[in-house]
Parts: sequence; C-alpha cells; structure tokens
Amino acid sequence: MTQPIRWLQDEIAERMLQKLDIVKLDMKDVLIVPDFPGKHLAVFASRYPRATIHSLAEEGISEFALWRSKASSNWRSLFRFNAAPFAHYQSTGKFDLPDNSVDLVFSDLLIQDLSDPKHFLQECWRVLREGGLIAFSYYGPDSAKELRALEPSDLQLKNLLSPWDMHDMGDALLGERFSDPVMDMEYLTLDYEKPALLIADIEALKLSNSSALEISKTDVLPQKLTLEVVYGHAWVIGKHLAKAKDNVAYIDLNQIGRKTRSNSA
Repeated sequence: MTQPIRWLQDEIAERMLQKLDIVKLDMKDVLIVPDFPGKHLAVFASRYPRATIHSLAEEGISEFALWRSKASSNWRSLFRFNAAPFAHYQSTGKFDLPDNSVDLVFSDLLIQDLSDPKHFLQECWRVLREGGLIAFSYYGPDSAKELRALEPSDLQLKNLLSPWDMHDMGDALLGERFSDPVMDMEYLTLDYEKPALLIADIEALKLSNSSALEISKTDVLPQKLTLEVVYGHAWVIGKHLAKAKDNVAYIDLNQIGRKTRSNSA
C-alpha cells in the first residue's frame, strides 16, 4: 500500500472497527498486521486503553514512525507498544509472538497479497488466546473488473495472489478450527477525473505488472475502478480440544480430568 491510496486503508479500518462495536471482548493484547500510521490508532487507544498493541509495520514504515503515531494517539502507548517489520513474517512465516498471547488479530487489506493465506490463518490461530478473535478485510476476486474487461494486450494485469471470495474464506476459517465465522462483502466504486490518478491507484493497489509509463500508453483507460472488499471475523473457541481427523477425534490423556468420589458417596 502506498501513499496515494492511504485514505482507502484508513476508511476500511474504520469500517472494520464499526463492525466490532457489538463485540464484547476483554482486550489485553492486540496484534495489528499490517500496521500503519492512521486514524484507527486513536480508536484502539480509546476503546482498549489498557491493551498492549503488537504491530507488524507494513513495508516502507519505520518502527519509529509507527511509535510516534501511536504515542500521539495515546501517551500510554509509549509503555505498551511492540513493533516488528512485516518483512519478518514474510521471511520466517512466523509472528514474533509466543503461543496464546493476543486477544485480537486485526488485519486490514492484507490477505489478497499473501501467497498462502491458509498459513496466515494458522499463525493467527497459534497466537490467539482461547476466546480470542480474528478480524480482517481484503480485496476480493471481482476487484478491478473494469481493467480485466480491456483487451489482454492493453494492460499486463496481475492476478491476486489469493483470489478467495468470501465463501472460500469462510470454508478456510472452519478448516482451521475457527468458530462462528461471519463474512460479508461490499463494492466500492472509485471515479477518476484524470488518467494519472487512476494510474497512481493501479500501482498503489498492485493491480498491474506494467509500469506507470506503460499503462499511460494504453489507448482506452476506464474512468472508474470497482473494488470488492471482503470483511470477516471469527472466534477461537475450544482451542485446547483435540483436532478431529478423518471424522475421529483423538484426545490426549492429559486432557482427561480425573473425577474423584466424595467421602459421603
């Protein structure tokens, strides 16, 4: 995500937080991935004033810039803020957090850029505590349909790494043992007065392999761009129960409590 489209990232984060208004959860630790200086930080500071914010800073943002932005939202963030670059997850496939360490994973417009979103869900499951929540948004496969309607030779479009619609994501959440997934979707239409603005957003949204100069040579560019935005959240419930395999549940002996008889029995 680059600066020309930053407002959209902020807007979607705000809509995600509105969807969480009805969620009652005692937040001690929150993981924001990817994190960026934006309006959502003030909402987190107000809604969860005692929570520790763990951040995976998006590409191009320094930990200091993120720290300064959080501190301006809430001075208490000076003492309850941990940051790491998102590149660490990309290189290791792991969040730099222990198991069962956060109550909420908040992910704004990321999953469409992941080659293996299922692994991302598995990592979220690992770090979430029992009763925790994952909340996310991403671009769906119907995004930029106006560009895909152009002749193939006009523009070298880039396919989304994970072109999952909301039904695919709902199935994936259940497959990774998340409970009660809630999915919804909306279309956002961006209108453009100048081709240069459209080209800047095409680059910011990573929709094409072509350079800005190559895109500008396209004979006919649309005057609008439609984005399919998918939202979802799901719970971590029964995390310590054994996972079923082949319709058979395998239970560790350590999970079986011993019931003792009272003396009066």
